[in-house]
Order: sequence, then structure tokens, then C-alpha cells
Amino acid sequence: MASLSQVRSSDPPLGEPADPSNAARNRFSVRANIVFCAGLFLLLALCYKLTKELEILFVAALFAVVLMPAIRWMTQRTIRGYKPSRLVAVLALLLAAAVILTLFLTLGLPPVLNDLRGFLTDLPRRIPSVIARVKRFPLADRFGVDEIGARLENFAGALGAFLFSSIPGWLSHIFDILTTIFLCIYFILEGEHAYAFFLSLVPVGSRPRLDATLKKAEVKMSKWLFGQGLLMLILGVCSLIVFGSLHVRYFMMLAVLMGLFNIVPIAGAAVSVSLALISAALDSWTKMFGVLIFYVIYVNVENAILTPRIMRSSVNLMGLTVLVALLIGTALAGIVGALVAVPTAALISVLLDEYAVQR
Repeated sequence: MASLSQVRSSDPPLGEPADPSNAARNRFSVRANIVFCAGLFLLLALCYKLTKELEILFVAALFAVVLMPAIRWMTQRTIRGYKPSRLVAVLALLLAAAVILTLFLTLGLPPVLNDLRGFLTDLPRRIPSVIARVKRFPLADRFGVDEIGARLENFAGALGAFLFSSIPGWLSHIFDILTTIFLCIYFILEGEHAYAFFLSLVPVGSRPRLDATLKKAEVKMSKWLFGQGLLMLILGVCSLIVFGSLHVRYFMMLAVLMGLFNIVPIAGAAVSVSLALISAALDSWTKMFGVLIFYVIYVNVENAILTPRIMRSSVNLMGLTVLVALLIGTALAGIVGALVAVPTAALISVLLDEYAVQR
């Protein structure tokens, strides 16, 4: 057939020498691939060496992205003819954060630490009395109540020793926290230039779509964090009022834990409610049932009223997605990883929805 006898136009005729330009292009292509592989290997080695620094940069950039909608909102306000600049908005935000942090450290943290110390000290001594009351129930001996009590005593002592011995380690990261704050400020002030440079690395035809997707992710991340933070605050305040009214021991610490652990679906609530129930059971069954009734009522109100109203415009992240993100973030970078895990998951979900989901 004629198609079988055709020769590619790029192949030299039989008996003629090969085109030297083709050989030169092949050699250049081989060298380029070698240089690319070597450069990629060096880049990965550098990233591994600078893992901590890259982690700080990522956290600072992520918080800058999350805070940008608030900064834009402040710069668009007009106060008696004065329109604040971005620098003024950043300074106002830092001042508000400093005031809130100061109030928390001076008024909120000392009672929480005192409650935590008292809880961890008092729990091993009060567990035997609780176990004695539990043993009055029928068939309690068949469940190994004594063994459970002994394990709880050992766990409480080990937990207290771990928490208070690790406090100096947490304080050693103050320099990293300050570095992250300063980098976040620079990202807010000059992040648009870095963002424009990043877009310049993308082909021209793909830039508008990527730009729109990233801006959508920015808005969604900010709204999710604001909504989740508001839900955590509501639960913390309600727990403080109810636990204080029931005269539950260490109600300040328990209310803070209820609010903080609300970010972890199911597992966080299970841990915080269990601690509250144990603390209330140390005094009486009436307080324990009061705590249980409060939480059941709150969960129904949150699911029926609060969550639909507060989170309706945020990223619809499933509870499983949040839990997996927190597990991965904690495994990779500890507390810092857990802090940025959910915003990162929100960013990835928006990118996947735009580029990977087939409709």
C-alpha cells in the first residue's frame, strides 16, 4: 500500500547523512531534561531543609488571605470624609487583636488555668467516690468498674504531668509566632504584587479562570472561618452561663474547651461533653443530667437554626472532610497544622470543584 511506503519528511533519504541540526536539537533536549531533573531534585532538597520556614510562610500567607476581606471592608468605609488606607486598616486590626488578647490573658486565662490545675489535681482523688456510687447500680461489677477507675486515675495523673511539663515548649515558639505575624502584615500590604507575579507564571488564556477561582476561594475561606468562630463563641458563652448556673466545678475551663473543641466535628464534642459530664458527676448525678440536657438542647438549636443561618454562605465542607483535614494537619505540623487545616481544605475543595469535578 502507498501508506506503507511513505517516508516521514523528517527522515533523511537512504544513503544521505543525517541532518546535524536534528542531532543538535536532540542533544539539547537531553541536556534540558537532565538540568530540569537536577533542578527539581535540588528544589525538593531545599524545601525539605526549609520545612519550618516554608510552614511559617504558608501560615502567614493563609491568614493574610483570610483577613483580606476584612481589610478591604475597612478601607471602603468613609468616616467623616476620611477613608482609611490599607496600612491604617492593618494597624486598627492589630490594635483590636492586641486588646482582645490582653483581656484574655489578664481576665480569662488565669481562671481557666486555675480550673485546669484544680481539675487535674482533684480528679484522681474523687474518682474512687464516683466509682463507689456507680457500683450501687445493678450489674455494675460485671463491667469492671474498679479497673476502669484505676485506669482513669492513672490517665488523669499522666495528662496533668504532660500538660504542665509541655508549657515551656509552647512558650519557645513565641519567636515563630511573631515572625508569622510580621510576615502576615507584609503579605496584606504587598501581597497583590506577589499574587500578580504568581499569575504571570500561568498561561495568559488560563489566568482569568484561575484568578476568579482563587478569589472565590478567598471569600469562602473567610466566611467559613468567621462562621465557625461565631459558632464556637456562642457555644462557649452558653456553656459558661449554664455550667455557672448549675455550679459545675471548673466551669470556666469546661466552657473554653466546649467552644474550642467545637471546630472538630463529633470527636471534639464527644471529648468536651465527656469532660463536662465527668466534672459534674464528681458532685452529683443531678448536675450531670443538667449538663447532658443542656447539650442535647443546644445541638438541636445549632443544627436547626444557627448553622443554616450562619454557615449558609460558606464552603459546604462535610464533617468527614473537616475531621480528615484536622488529622492530616495535626500529623504534619502539630497545633499549627490543625490551625490551618480547615482553611486549606476549603481552598482545595474550591479548586477541585472548579477543575476536577465533572458536570
